[in-house]
Amino acid sequence: MTNWALLGLVFFAANLPWFSNKLFYLIPLKSSNQPTKSKHLGWCLLELLVLYFAAGAVAWYAEHATFGQVSPQDWEFYAVTGCLFLVFAFPGFVYKVLWKRAF
Repeated sequence: MTNWALLGLVFFAANLPWFSNKLFYLIPLKSSNQPTKSKHLGWCLLELLVLYFAAGAVAWYAEHATFGQVSPQDWEFYAVTGCLFLVFAFPGFVYKVLWKRAF
């Protein structure tokens, strides 16, 4: 798997929580006063966290399959990749939270 394909996959995964009102695109959420109008921000952040670990697992597997071993990483690596994942999620956040409320 090339680096660009992996970055594209991570960018796509980071924006997935913002484009559906279902939890993980499978489970419809119902609130007491609004029948599936919009997903709560907490659910989006939970999906974002789960997708971060899923994308990390795919990246780990791709590196292991390509090079045969994975170098051990310290906490700085995970802090940087987490922040990069949040930056990748920003277009979806703007679309769902900021842009849709403006119109």
